[in-house]
Amino acid sequence: MLHLSGAPDRGLAQLSTLNEMLASDIDAWLSELSLVPVERAERDGATSWDLVLDGRRRRGLRVTLILDPQLALIAWVHFAPPLSDAFRKTYRQLLRWNDELPFAKFALSEDERPILTAEVPAANLTRDAVGLLVARMLAICDLVNEPAVALMNELRRRDAALSKAERDPAGERLLDRYAADLGELAPDHVIDAE
Repeated sequence: MLHLSGAPDRGLAQLSTLNEMLASDIDAWLSELSLVPVERAERDGATSWDLVLDGRRRRGLRVTLILDPQLALIAWVHFAPPLSDAFRKTYRQLLRWNDELPFAKFALSEDERPILTAEVPAANLTRDAVGLLVARMLAICDLVNEPAVALMNELRRRDAALSKAERDPAGERLLDRYAADLGELAPDHVIDAE
């Protein structure tokens, strides 16, 4: 963007520099946490990383981290395949989990896929904040895996196919590393489908 004087907008340049700094930090933190992105992209002033992780129960979970340097680092999980209109019971359960699980929200994407999101404000980003954010997403998906599989046939089929694949230990190591910080999301806590 140019001002009338022809000089570049400093705010835009500072935002770009901030994004590059934070993105570089997150690259390093993911490496320190032994998390290897399957994809990294930059678009419209934001940077994203796609991770595919196995939890203790949920396998092959794709977690997308999206950095908006002015706002937050958002973790985005496509929790399950698209739902049809007949799945009102599943919708109700997602809303109940919103009430029961701290600092994370279930919703439906534009294509009717259940998604799970959580975020860390940009000002609070550290390696451990990123690690805990990803661990929290894994822990939530592990915690609700059994009732979610019971509610969603596509998820059940996907889960069965992934159960034969070799496990990637990075997700479980992350859960172990942040176990003390996960509180009620710890593996011994159970949430039932109603």
